[in-house]
Amino acid sequence: MNRPLLFLDVDGPLNPYAAQPERRPDGYTTLRVPWNDTHEEGRGLASRRPLRVWLNPEHGRILRQLGFELCWATTWMDEANRWIAPVLGLPELPFVDFGDLLFQERSDGVHWKTGPLVDYADGRPFAWVDDEQSELDQTYVTAHHCGRGLLHHVNPRIGLRDNDFRTLADFARSLNASRTAG
Repeated sequence: MNRPLLFLDVDGPLNPYAAQPERRPDGYTTLRVPWNDTHEEGRGLASRRPLRVWLNPEHGRILRQLGFELCWATTWMDEANRWIAPVLGLPELPFVDFGDLLFQERSDGVHWKTGPLVDYADGRPFAWVDDEQSELDQTYVTAHHCGRGLLHHVNPRIGLRDNDFRTLADFARSLNASRTAG
């Protein structure tokens, strides 16, 4: 049986971009990504200083042990495989291609990622870690997704922590328990 999906956002959960800029969190390494090699290419940002990204290499090992099929759900899209995955020790992962919906605000207040993630999951249970979800997104998932869905908000000042990983592992275990009971 397929494992549940874990949709991974980069900026916020994996890269605590909102942390104090002069204080890299313990255990993190700094990556400098040229703007013209990121998802911002073509938006007039190529002349800017490289993007500073903080990543904790231990997160890759922890994520692989959670019992999910990992999938990028980030504006980095496939560039996450080029820049983020190697630092975390992750293999190349599938990614949600947001295409023309990238950054397109919705009139109902639901995050622009939510619909594409529900479509990508196609009924499979999933967890989604991000720093931009709201109750409107949970309501949308409940109404439009026939499988279980956990929307887990991560503080972009601190990124993923032990309690976040415990919550994700508990969710994956609960899915396994309901499968074996059913």
